[in-house]
Amino acid sequence: MKKIIILALSTLSFTSAVTAHDWTTSRADSHAPISVMGDHTHKQGEWMFSYRFMHMTMSGLQQGNHSVSTGTVLQDFMMAPLKMDMDMHMLGMMYAPHDRITLMAMLNYLDNSMTMANRMDMTSRTASSGLGDSKLSALVSLKDWGQHKLHANLGISVPTGSINPRYNTPMGDDSLLPYGMRLGSGTYDFNVGLTWNYQADKYSMGAQIMNTTRTGENDANYRLGHENKLTYWMGVPINSSWSIGANIVAKNVQSIKGMDHRLMHHNHDMHGMHNMMMSPSMNADFSGGDYVDMGLAINYLSHHDNWTRGHRLAVEYTVPVIQDVSGIQMKKDAVITLGWQKSF
Repeated sequence: MKKIIILALSTLSFTSAVTAHDWTTSRADSHAPISVMGDHTHKQGEWMFSYRFMHMTMSGLQQGNHSVSTGTVLQDFMMAPLKMDMDMHMLGMMYAPHDRITLMAMLNYLDNSMTMANRMDMTSRTASSGLGDSKLSALVSLKDWGQHKLHANLGISVPTGSINPRYNTPMGDDSLLPYGMRLGSGTYDFNVGLTWNYQADKYSMGAQIMNTTRTGENDANYRLGHENKLTYWMGVPINSSWSIGANIVAKNVQSIKGMDHRLMHHNHDMHGMHNMMMSPSMNADFSGGDYVDMGLAINYLSHHDNWTRGHRLAVEYTVPVIQDVSGIQMKKDAVITLGWQKSF
């Protein structure tokens, strides 16, 4: 994390020596890779609507930063996760009541599925879907140097996602699902950060540092871990409509504090073993870690003089570089994000 911060600051110092020009939104690379939220502000009276679709796949298990086999996990647990898919649909809206303030709202819908194996080499599937937590934010412009821009990200996450999803499982019908299959945090969470953007003649770049702080405990007597995230990106315009880019994301996630005791006292198996030992995904201590991801992105901005003018399309493919997790957790394989944006 420290090395990435030093790299971002060194790049900022280097770019100050490059010939300046005024910022323009007419380039495809004036927006960050599509997975970056709250990366830009708007002028007074402007609206922007967006839709993002994110698909994440996970498979296999690891302990710390080393892979661990399913058979090894099943020596201590009755079941082990094999694979998980998560689809997320994100609807966003931005509005600027003032040149220095842009308001942002986002709604999420999640669709999760997990495949698990037991000691008899039989597999089963669980699933959860529904509305996720909703986010309200204000982007406050702090400084505009023409080619450099700096704004603050101030937001709150509202617990509209369920922490009580249930599914018929080998542990019993209508069983409560583990932490990773839940749709929200169950708490009001504060999101605070800074975003810097820079645009040169032949490239652009930006950096964003964000903190997510959870408040109190939810109704199930636990809270998700606090998060710190640093994102750094760069884009290169191919022409007036197309750009290619790359980003690197370093994230620290603390472990869950407390535990959902409902996972411990329900659905005893024939040997009397409670759910905490049924699967590593039900252990609150097996959560959080340090992560570094790298992604490649393509942005498209239509300049045609018809109904498509001003529409933005984007795709981003991200893979993990470092995964150092607490306890035993599933490994992330890749994330693909598709997006559409339109300003008015």
